[in-house]
Amino acid sequence: MKEELEILVKAQYPLIYLVTSEEERAEEAISKIAQLNTQHRRVFVWTVTHGMIEQGQPRQTNQHNTVSPEAAIEWVVRQREAGIYIFKDLHPFITSAPVTRWLRDAIASFKGTEKIIVLMSPLQEVPIELEKDVVVLDFPLPDMGELDEVLSQHLSKNQNRRTTTEVREKLLKAALGLTKDEAEKVYRKAHVKASKLTEDEVEIVLSEKKQLIRRNGILEYVEEDETINAVGGLEELKKWLKQRSNAFTERARSYGLPQPKGMLILGVPGCGKSLIAKTTSRLWGLPLLRLDMGRVYDGSMVGRSEANLRNALKTAESISPAILFIDELDKAFAGGTGSADSDGGTSSRIFGSFLTWMQEKTSPVFVMATANRIERLPGEFLRKGRFDEIFFVDLPNSEERQDIFNIHLTKRRSDISRFDLEQLAKVSDGFSGAEIEQALIAAMYEAFAQDREFTQLDIIAAIKATLPLSRTMTEQVTALRDWARQRARPASASVAEYQRLEF
Repeated sequence: MKEELEILVKAQYPLIYLVTSEEERAEEAISKIAQLNTQHRRVFVWTVTHGMIEQGQPRQTNQHNTVSPEAAIEWVVRQREAGIYIFKDLHPFITSAPVTRWLRDAIASFKGTEKIIVLMSPLQEVPIELEKDVVVLDFPLPDMGELDEVLSQHLSKNQNRRTTTEVREKLLKAALGLTKDEAEKVYRKAHVKASKLTEDEVEIVLSEKKQLIRRNGILEYVEEDETINAVGGLEELKKWLKQRSNAFTERARSYGLPQPKGMLILGVPGCGKSLIAKTTSRLWGLPLLRLDMGRVYDGSMVGRSEANLRNALKTAESISPAILFIDELDKAFAGGTGSADSDGGTSSRIFGSFLTWMQEKTSPVFVMATANRIERLPGEFLRKGRFDEIFFVDLPNSEERQDIFNIHLTKRRSDISRFDLEQLAKVSDGFSGAEIEQALIAAMYEAFAQDREFTQLDIIAAIKATLPLSRTMTEQVTALRDWARQRARPASASVAEYQRLEF
């Protein structure tokens, strides 16, 4: 993007809108571009507090009375020599008629003058009158190279230069998505807390990303204490994930492997789809961001929902590598292709924007989505290449149910030798993992109310008192299985069990 900015300056584009919160870095980049030009351009900076001042000069040197935006633009128009004029935070004023008109007049007068106005702001506000004249650029956050300079400076100052290549890579990747100033501060914070910068301090650096997500409001930073071993069964799915645990490392790039795009997990409700998504975060050592589609939709202003989605995806990309988790994708995008009558086409535009992003994204953001009702999903989502793999999570077989009982009983009691897991698995045929856990909890409540320890018989009684979804929603489960038979990969290790697809 810096190269694009340099090209636009050389091509004499009169109005450039630079979206960034890093004024110092952006201003430094513009200054370098101005010096590289064959015709050296002077750089001026305007703020509402100090007016127009030449870059590098003391603030008190402003003698132009250019504090107001209109006066500053008028002053720029009067200048005869080539120059780059940076206007910081003009967005609160740009929609007013006088400022818009002055900008349009300025653009018209710039022909053949090699004068350029750069609007620099963290918010993008472009009035319709300027849409044909302005070029909008997102100034990129620091890349690994720039962050490496920050880290090197910090280590040099603190006489702590001994870090392995692997630890250095982890510290740098943990800081990706932060501004240069944020990276400097968080490295100092880690050093103050631990007096060193090692692999153990990566979590401190990641904590700064959590603040970034909280400020976003649409994404949620999910922390999961459970490991992937807390998921019963699903051995094929877990094997697939474990094979890709180092897929976002430089070693994988050097090997020639592409970055994974994402995966869609279909299946019966309560069979561990969401849990596998959450535990993957710990397995891969990547932050997990949940995209709340309910927060994306905003009917208060036309175009606001689309802007919310763009900002959320931009935030996810800025802290990548990361996992973007969308739970119940079928609800989030149900009817997305035909929403003109219900919401003026907002859902359709959101759906289209998300599909385009998935298709074109180059950042290491792994999309992990779950769905229960495949018939609600638009066909475009299921096209080959959209996801790396589509897994189907069926109801657990007998062996998997034993595994699930073992996991939940071990969480609650240190000694579970008194329980017959094989019998429990047999009586819970047709139960999902969530239903097994709830049956166990119900048995514990029953025994607790009677002031005694719960037993095998309590669990069996609770199971028999439960009507599982596989029986109340037989048609839906059967339809999902029929669809998945030829279109999805089985998540369980037993292919024979999957092919049988019977209760």
